Amino acid sequence: MKKFILLSCVFLLSIFSPSVRADELLDLTRAEGYEVSDINRPKSSIVIDAHTGTIVWQDNVDEVRDPASMSKVLTLYMTYQAIEAGTISEDTLVRATESDQAIAGIYAISNNAIVAGVDYTVSELITMTAVPSSNVATIMLANLLSNNDPDAFMDQMNAVSQELGMTNSYWFNPSGAAASSFEGYYNPTRYDLYSANQTTARDMAILTYHFLKDYPEILEHTKHPVVTVKAGTPYEETFETYNYSLPGALYGIEGVDGLKTGSSPRGAFNYIATVNRNGQRFITVIMGVGSWEDQNGEYYRHPFGNALMEKAYAEFDYQKVLAAGQQEVDGQVVNLEADLYATVPKGSSPNLSIADGRVVLDTGLEQVSPMIAAGQAVEVVSNSASSGTSSQTETQATLASGMLDQVKQWLAYWPWLLILIFLILMGMLHHVLNRNRRKRKQSQESGQRSRRNRRR
Repeated sequence: MKKFILLSCVFLLSIFSPSVRADELLDLTRAEGYEVSDINRPKSSIVIDAHTGTIVWQDNVDEVRDPASMSKVLTLYMTYQAIEAGTISEDTLVRATESDQAIAGIYAISNNAIVAGVDYTVSELITMTAVPSSNVATIMLANLLSNNDPDAFMDQMNAVSQELGMTNSYWFNPSGAAASSFEGYYNPTRYDLYSANQTTARDMAILTYHFLKDYPEILEHTKHPVVTVKAGTPYEETFETYNYSLPGALYGIEGVDGLKTGSSPRGAFNYIATVNRNGQRFITVIMGVGSWEDQNGEYYRHPFGNALMEKAYAEFDYQKVLAAGQQEVDGQVVNLEADLYATVPKGSSPNLSIADGRVVLDTGLEQVSPMIAAGQAVEVVSNSASSGTSSQTETQATLASGMLDQVKQWLAYWPWLLILIFLILMGMLHHVLNRNRRKRKQSQESGQRSRRNRRR
């Protein structure tokens, strides 16, 4: 009997335990058909809705890591800020210096063939920063924005980072390569020349959210698997993307149109991808894939990102909640300037309320930053005459939603409840059988004593 119980338990555990023991990220990546090794699993990852800032996947998102060349995204964001301010344009010409050409010749860092005396447009420098991850192009942009003052640029870089809500980030260089890598051609005096930049997957998602919201034109530079600059001139160069999730690249999937990769000995292999399908856009940040010793890490990172993007589309909707104009919410008539959308699990809808002059959305999901709130500022027109009925209906809906959530929670635990019930029943059966066995033994012994007594 004991052997039967043991074998039964092993059988049930073999059925139900994989959903608990298995690594979800590895499982879903393999389920998408990719062969990935456990040792290459990302150290941190996040997926957010690019419209709402709602997190739909997160894993170790606040671990401080080296972003490597993903640092260039912040420099590019600041470049677009200057374009918006009117101080420069994408047509502004930047003449390369002897120092620029010297940086371009440093083999240890990613670069392209910048030539002293040649004029490059800001647009070309943006492309060279974003696609081949050119460190010299990044430095040329940084010098343009700061009037050749490295410390002023780093001060501004850290200030912008904080303004965006990137609370766990600190920057020592504009490009992701330690300032010492530039062999004296880029020397901040108030920032450590050997330190790596510090950020998190969450902070990089916040940066990318603002970038796409404020300056979506960056995608014109990042959406092509192959780009050419200075076409038809002696300085023409063609570059292939390192973002292999772009359609037409090695791991291309539908809708990916940016954004940036990065790798370093300290940070391993990272990348940011953004994907748009029928107006629903997600941002994925993958950090810490593999190790620097295995340079194939530049390929290993993309299956994980692709799998997370597919998961996001499979499980979440970008849902229109209210149309622009006057609407009744939480017993009040309010005026919405624009349609209100929310990111929600498929098959669900958010709860709505009014607080501090805003329509507040409760989707049960976390926002990537407290500075990116779900909802919309509204003008309260009047209290609704049907506020009592509306409030009662909302209360009933809230109770029903709560009951549904409880049912879902119980359903999530039913395999383990079944195991527990099975073990209890087996224990009871074992107890009953042992008791009956003892009774039979006692009866047999009593009969034997009676027979012996009769013989005497």
